Amino acid sequence: MQTRADDQVNMTLVSAIVAVATIGGLLFGYDSGAVNGTQAGLKAAFVLDDNGLGFTVGCLLVGCAAGAFLAGRMADRFGRKRIMTLAAVLFLAGALVQGLTDSHALFVVFRFLGGMAVGAASVLSPAYISEVAPAAIRGRLTSVQQVMIITGLTLAFVVNYLLAESAGGSLGMIGGLPAWRWMYLAQAVPAVVFLLALQFIPESPRYLVVNGSEDQARQVLGRLFGAASADRRVAEIRASFAADHRPRLADVLAPGTVLRPIVWAGLIIAVFQQLVGINVIFYYGETLWRLAGVSEKAALERNIVSGLVSIAACFVTMALVDRIGRKPLLLIGSVGMALTLGTMSWAFAQGTLDASGALQMAPQLGLVAVIAANLYVVFFNASWGPVMWVLLGEMFPNQLRGSALAVCGLAQWAANYAVVQSFPAMARGLGLAETYSFYTAGAVVSFWLVRTFLQETKGKELEQMEGWGGH
Repeated sequence: MQTRADDQVNMTLVSAIVAVATIGGLLFGYDSGAVNGTQAGLKAAFVLDDNGLGFTVGCLLVGCAAGAFLAGRMADRFGRKRIMTLAAVLFLAGALVQGLTDSHALFVVFRFLGGMAVGAASVLSPAYISEVAPAAIRGRLTSVQQVMIITGLTLAFVVNYLLAESAGGSLGMIGGLPAWRWMYLAQAVPAVVFLLALQFIPESPRYLVVNGSEDQARQVLGRLFGAASADRRVAEIRASFAADHRPRLADVLAPGTVLRPIVWAGLIIAVFQQLVGINVIFYYGETLWRLAGVSEKAALERNIVSGLVSIAACFVTMALVDRIGRKPLLLIGSVGMALTLGTMSWAFAQGTLDASGALQMAPQLGLVAVIAANLYVVFFNASWGPVMWVLLGEMFPNQLRGSALAVCGLAQWAANYAVVQSFPAMARGLGLAETYSFYTAGAVVSFWLVRTFLQETKGKELEQMEGWGGH
């Protein structure tokens, strides 16, 4: 679907769609980050040990894996917009129940359901944006998803900090409830905004074509790119789908290799985005810095700094992703993350444990660790953070996009869960230095995998992805 002279891109509508779709990214980030300051409250309210805390935090990610897998398939059947609307409802329900229930079982169930919403938003928002964005600027528009994820994380950190300050700590009371419960309840506000805003954006034209609603697809494409190009674009979209069957999960399979090469490539970037340990900083930032010997207040402040640095780094990606391409950014990010993670491992290795098991570090070493951690966040959010979502949203042919996103989304969140679930036990049992050495190795391996297996997608229309994936 090449851009031609008769195309008249309606950037007002495209921008509005991106703004609404990425509210899902904001909620993705907020739901992921809200737990960061609530762990003392969870332990006290539900009498949890480290393994219990890891499960309670990590059950969100089990839901994310399920939501990502189901959303990819359900979006092919029911549409991108309907499934994002369902995700908004789950976001809202999850926020209210997690903030109010005294039952650990109910908390876990609705954290799982909230995770399903996160997983659905994580794969559908970038895919939906890719399906309506002009190819020349698709990378930067899809990168807005990562900006919103980090904005959601940072917003959660700021809200957590303000609530803890107001109550004198996360266990202090505000309006009859502990502050940590308000940290969950606050998510209800953006969830309602997302639910309402979704009612004003159109369905993806590619979904409409494959489901036989070509007249409606022409209307959407006409609004996006001008009426003169609508018929051509519908024909090009139609030609990119298999004539003998609707999109199905079996489309990701290939004889002899189990999965098509393009799906293997998607799995590589999906899994290794997590094996570099980024969500240890996002989910356990407060715990991490307290293990390193700083106060709860200082730990929450450092979370906010990390979030602001992350947002700034995402804008670097938006400026470069459509200029230098996706693959160079990933390679630069892998090198930067390997160096900064290695520095953190070294700094933590120089510390000593006190009688309570907390890591004590000299001020100079603590400063080195903080600088390295923030540089690590910069490299991640200028590369692997946004670029993975850009690639997953655009790299698959139309015929297998939903199914490939289901498989890769499941793998991405499974890896996320494995890292988050294992961190408390690894940090206590092995030590922070050894734990971060593992993440360093993940960054080193990711460089080789990207250089060897990934192809560039910069500037290609979605209908041009056939050569890599095929039918």
